[in-house]
Amino acid sequence: MTYVVATINLKGGVGKTTTTAALAEMMSGEFGQRVLLVDLDPQTNLTMMMIGERRWGELDARNLTLASLFERAASAAGSDFHFDISTIIERAVSPLRKVSTVDLVPSSLRLIGLQEKIGASGDATGVLLRALKPVLDQYDYILIDCPPNLETITLNGLRCSDAYIIPTIPDVMSTYGIGPVQQRIAQFGERWGKPIVELGVVVTKYRKASTVHRNTVEDLNRRRDIAMVFPSFIPEANQIAAAAEYTDFGTLRNKYGAEGQFTALRDLAQDFMATTKVRLGWA
Repeated sequence: MTYVVATINLKGGVGKTTTTAALAEMMSGEFGQRVLLVDLDPQTNLTMMMIGERRWGELDARNLTLASLFERAASAAGSDFHFDISTIIERAVSPLRKVSTVDLVPSSLRLIGLQEKIGASGDATGVLLRALKPVLDQYDYILIDCPPNLETITLNGLRCSDAYIIPTIPDVMSTYGIGPVQQRIAQFGERWGKPIVELGVVVTKYRKASTVHRNTVEDLNRRRDIAMVFPSFIPEANQIAAAAEYTDFGTLRNKYGAEGQFTALRDLAQDFMATTKVRLGWA
């Protein structure tokens, strides 16, 4: 059974992409899971983290990114079309040798201009779902990094997903949009005839010494509309920020930080896998 999970928050800068990448690398390197990353964000940050700017430039120039899928859908003007997504999947993308089972569907800046075009085509929100179906059984988890909006390309990611997580900094501005996101995703699930399960909130960039952060976490834990707050908080740390650079750090501990950061991310990955299996059912 393949679990497809979206990461989403309408507030940018909350560590959404770093959390997605770290989950994939931890699940592969520490737990032997096969993971496919799908980068739907035109900012291409996840793509850059996993394959570097040079390789991304080569792929984009050869039209071997997600833009090619959505361009094909837009040009099909609602008619059926076939797209072999395996032609744009980059294999074993992490620079860390221990992380050997993470693949990537790379993003492109051209996705920005495709929002309206794809929105005018037939089943506009089902493009990615149709493309991914043939490769689903090749993976244990598919993580879809969504841009901070609810436009057509984001809806493609949500329609594929069995569940979602909301990474957030524990402050007022970052958590303000949680309720509206939950409501809209529930509405989309009803429209598509399937529930999209909320797994919970992932606390990022946490500062233990911050009263605001501590109080916000307490408030989040008291909220009945939130499925759960994952118990492993991702600390604010320079090493985690530096992990966005595409380079061989040698080990996951070196990449994400030996002063508790690695342990927090590993624990998060373990909690994430357990929660996914409990909420969505065992394979």
